[in-house]
Amino acid sequence: MLPVFYTGATFDSRNVRPGMLFIALKGEKQDGHAYIPQARAAGAAGIIDGYEELDRAAQEKRARLKAKVIAVTGSAGKTTTKELLRAFLGSRDKVHATEGNFNNHLGLPVTILNCPDDADFLILEMGTNHPGEIAHLCDLAQPDIGVITNIGTAHIEFFGSQRGIAEEKATLFARARQSCVASRNCACLDILRAKGGARLQEVDSAPDGLRSALADILPGEHNLSNAMLAYAVASAQGVTIEQACASLAGLKIPGARWRKVTVGGVHFIDDAYNANPDSMKAALKTFAAGDAPGRKWVVLGDMFELGTDALRYHQDVYAFAQGLGFAGIVVVGEMFSACARTHRYSSIAALKADAPRLFKPGDQVLLKASHGLHLGEILI
Repeated sequence: MLPVFYTGATFDSRNVRPGMLFIALKGEKQDGHAYIPQARAAGAAGIIDGYEELDRAAQEKRARLKAKVIAVTGSAGKTTTKELLRAFLGSRDKVHATEGNFNNHLGLPVTILNCPDDADFLILEMGTNHPGEIAHLCDLAQPDIGVITNIGTAHIEFFGSQRGIAEEKATLFARARQSCVASRNCACLDILRAKGGARLQEVDSAPDGLRSALADILPGEHNLSNAMLAYAVASAQGVTIEQACASLAGLKIPGARWRKVTVGGVHFIDDAYNANPDSMKAALKTFAAGDAPGRKWVVLGDMFELGTDALRYHQDVYAFAQGLGFAGIVVVGEMFSACARTHRYSSIAALKADAPRLFKPGDQVLLKASHGLHLGEILI
């Protein structure tokens, strides 16, 4: 029997503090049950034993919360939109939100369990790569407001088609109790409309001031679209455009998302946290439009989970990059290497060894790849 009141929850016995719950799960490499003695010694108020009890505890906590729950999903831009919502709403209210992209069947219930009882808003990022996962996350979250950033081709291997992805994501709109928000330019909008009905707000423009406030922090039309959606939600909760723009000064986007790093005089933009065909093109377009001096290079690493059409998607992105006039295009991985004739590398180590020959001081270099490729390691 778990206590009614506790101060938080964690999987890691090293992070247990007095009054917290320790979550003991059996994984492929370790069994959390082995660390229960350490958790108790550190002052754990109770033990959550297994996945079913984790879900049950999260549902019980959700039922007690007074916070309005906002859930965010989409093929790209989930974390950015979530952090923008955190900033906008946090300008006047108490907000708790998913840390990083802790957005799956483990991360979401833990986020709920760690939500303070007096929070005004709980912002939950929802990820999925298999059918039925959004429904399960909604069972736990019971969202009041649903936001879908876009419908692309990420994880298409497991959904069969872009419309299959839309059906999965749109489950959030079917389950959102108060309202739903999406871009009027979103792909498969007919599916979103069918699930959202009269609760759906279709957003097609950003308010005055938001574009200029965002330009130096999160450049690109894709990021403006994320901000547009976030502000549509925040403004409905009473946040003014002045409050939203002022909050951007403290915005922090986790992970390798347009992170600027200079190494040996070469200016890298590390945007290799994740990638799919749509986010690749958006990043390439934004980089090409930038006015920073120096030669512009792009390093493209393979995109994962694209199914049987993976090579076609890589060829399409490579051709798109060729049309933007970069000084050079470097590729890493089997798929992109099949598209290029020069500057092909089979591993990060090989590229890192050759980087001083390719890139010269003053060059601008965009890194873009799926997270699993670890492309950012060339900066270490």
